[in-house]
Formats: sequence, C-alpha cells, structure tokens
Amino acid sequence: MSILSAENIVLNKVAATKEEAIRATGQVLVDRGYVEPSYIEKMLEREELTTTYMGNYVAIPHGTEDGKSAVKESGLSIIQVPDGVDFDGNVVKLLIGIAGKGDEHLEILSQIAIVCSEEENVMKIVNASSKEEILAMFDEVN
Repeated sequence: MSILSAENIVLNKVAATKEEAIRATGQVLVDRGYVEPSYIEKMLEREELTTTYMGNYVAIPHGTEDGKSAVKESGLSIIQVPDGVDFDGNVVKLLIGIAGKGDEHLEILSQIAIVCSEEENVMKIVNASSKEEILAMFDEVN
C-alpha cells in the first residue's frame, strides 16, 4: 500500500468546524487501513496542544506522540476544502493528515513542506478538479 493514492484524497469537502475537518482527515486514514480509529482522538488532542495550521491555507493534522501505537502503516490523507474552514482565525483550504510509523513521517513531512511552501502550489491543489492532478503535485517531489 502506498503512502498516498487517489483513494486517500477527498475533493470539495465542506467542513463547518476545525474538529469536523480533522475528523474527516483522520477518517480517511482509518478507512484506508493506516490507523486504528483511536488515532482520530489523538489528532484532536494534538490540535489542542498546538495548532497544526502551517500557513498558506494548509493544516497538517497528525496524532500525538502516544498516538503512534494506533498507526498500522505510514499514510497520508488529503482533504480539499475550497470554501475554507476556520482554524482559530486562520483559513484552511487544504488538510493533509499524516500517520507515520517510527520516523517515516519526517520524510513525509519534508516532501509536504517542499510542495506547500509555495502558495501557488497550494492553490493548484485547492483548485484541482481531479485526484490525479493532486497526486502529480506530490510525485514531482519524489
């Protein structure tokens, strides 16, 4: 199973709250078999400790350190929220959920950072009309 595939991407999600957006991001990881359902609660705990908003309309929800035991395999989920969702005063239009086994998430994070450091790239992902367009953005980094 790859870390990111078309099945891990949700286009045109509408989320009323930050919690709803994080739960949707975590649910993809659960549905795809990367994590146990308990990981979603660890993602919400992490958000309470410190925001996962990264700038450029991007949030990267992930579990707490003790949530790692709920990770079965490293994986990513990508949720596109074109209308945006409020993250404590910041607008998030792209959520990238991360589940990392061991230190694998560090490599995943560096790839995401490369893609998302350019607002232009983020907007391409937010405005993408297909999952393949989004996959191509991340394939370029590998």
